[in-house]
Parts: sequence; structure tokens; C-alpha cells
Amino acid sequence: MSLIDKIVKLKEVNTLSKHEQLVHGVIEAIDEGILVTGDQLPSINKMVEELGYARKTIVKAYEELKERGLVESKKLKGYFIISQETKVTRKIALLLFAFHRFQEEFYNTFRKELGKRFHIDVFFHHNNLTIFESIFANVKGKYGMYVIAPIPNKRIRPLLESIEPQKLLIVDRFLKMPDSYSYISQEFEETTYSKLTELLPAIRNYKKFILFFSKNTDYPVGILHAFKRFLADYGVHGEVEKKYKPGSVKPGHLYFFLADTFFWEVLRDCRDNQYVVGKDVGVLSHNDHIANQIVFGGITTISTDFNDMAKKAANYVKHGNKTQTILPFNLIRRNSL
Repeated sequence: MSLIDKIVKLKEVNTLSKHEQLVHGVIEAIDEGILVTGDQLPSINKMVEELGYARKTIVKAYEELKERGLVESKKLKGYFIISQETKVTRKIALLLFAFHRFQEEFYNTFRKELGKRFHIDVFFHHNNLTIFESIFANVKGKYGMYVIAPIPNKRIRPLLESIEPQKLLIVDRFLKMPDSYSYISQEFEETTYSKLTELLPAIRNYKKFILFFSKNTDYPVGILHAFKRFLADYGVHGEVEKKYKPGSVKPGHLYFFLADTFFWEVLRDCRDNQYVVGKDVGVLSHNDHIANQIVFGGITTISTDFNDMAKKAANYVKHGNKTQTILPFNLIRRNSL
């Protein structure tokens, strides 16, 4: 039995629309082995000729099959089967910076909220433009939805604008896009500055406030700007250091970490020198995760809620309601400051 025969048979099912007959016909053909990965679907003209359906009906059905990740279109060649996972409602490309603890938390919640009917492929660009562009070229046109944490660079926006607005959600980092696009993002400079101001009385208990920040990482530059403004506006003695030298922890210093790169080294040195975290040495961390809740009686953090971000992102994927949300930062006070 051919694909056309399948669809003709489904015409007998009165409860199915023409669009549904086409989609279900292709899915059944895949399930029964009539169509396999690499096979080409009949052209739109051929389908019009054989079935008598309107072109727009066939195009709409083929586009839904693309959104499910079953089909891809190749320019001037037609539509081809690329997957046999027919139980999937929609296939999603999730492009993140790296698998940091907080992004793992985002992924786990996102996966749980969507359920088994959605297939998620995860990619990491590591704040590298070349890697981002390579991944993007490989995934474009093959997914029904793209959830992307963008690199804030002018080369990225034209790539993202090549995706239809309803199929793209910007998460994590904010990138200025046309108003038709949706985002669930963080704003780093003003929110960080605000939370540091709230911590001012505690910060003044220390002789020196140190931020570890390297421009060769995926650290948000807005946090660096906020830190420098805060020092200047409140006369706080502090500086920015690119890295931590093991064994150099000093009492009376407050250390601000944006990632785990030097976080554990400082805590180890505090332990080895018998410095009390939160008294002899202060520790402040950006982005909360479970370790921050446990070690040394708890680490004070300035962080957005990545579970909330993930739930909002999953809701967008499932329902498609336009959203333009800047998530607030939470100041979580613990014993380290």
C-alpha cells in the first residue's frame, strides 16, 4: 500500500478533516514501514493531482509534520522523512550556554513540564560564535520549536530572525529582537546593582570586595558594570580579578563568584586555614543551586528562579501565547555574608 492509498482510505473516516487525513496518513505510513528515514514525500503538485485537495491544505499538513520533527524541506528538492518518532507532538531544539548546575535545573524542569509527547534535543554553544553558528546551521528547519539562550552579539540576531516568531523563544540572556518575538530573560545590570545595595550593610563589614570576572567567559557583562557602579557610588573598597590564586584567601575579604570556577577553591582554602565563612571571609554567589543551600551553612546568592523560567518556557512551547518577560532576581540570604 502506498502513502496515497493510505490517505485515500482515511477519506472514509468522517471525523477527520482533510488536514488530519494527510498528517495521519503520513504517520501511519511511517509506523507501518511504508515510509522510512530518507524517503521523499510526494510533491505538493502530485498530492493535489492525486487527492484533489487544495495546495494550502497540503502545505499546512507538511508544515505540521515538520513541526513534529518528522519531515524536513530541502530547497528545490521537496520534503523528506528525517525521523520515525511518530509519538512526538513536537520536536524542540534547546540551545544553551553550557550544562552548568543552574542550566541543568532549567532543563530538568523544562523536560518535566513538557512531558513525553515533546522530544527535546539539547545543544551547547559555550559562548562561542563559531560553535553557535554551526549548531544553528545544522538545526534550522528541522524542529517545530527553538528555545535559545543567545550570545549577545550582532551576528546572532539575523540568524534568529530567520526563524518564524511563533517558533522561537529567547531564554536566559536578553537580546533585542523585533516586537513579534517572545522572550523570558534576565536583566543583569540594574537588578544586580539593586541587590548589592540591599546587601550594603553586610558588605561594609569587610575590608575588600572582590568580583571574579573574565571577559573570555560567558559571564554577563551587566554584572561587571553593576559591580563597578556599586563600588563608586557607595565608596566601597573593591576590585575585579580575573582568577583566584590557590592559597591566597584572606580574612576580611568578601568574594563574589559568577560561576563555580574558583568558588570551591576559595571554600577549600577557608577550611584549610580554619577561617569561618560568613565571619572571617565573606562569600557571595550568582545563580543559586542546591550546593549553595548546603555548604558552610549556606551561601548567600543573587539569582533568578530557573525553575520558574523553565515552567514559563514550557508553557510557551505548549500554548504559543506571546510573552515578553524579564524575570526578577532574588536575594537569598544565608550564613556566608
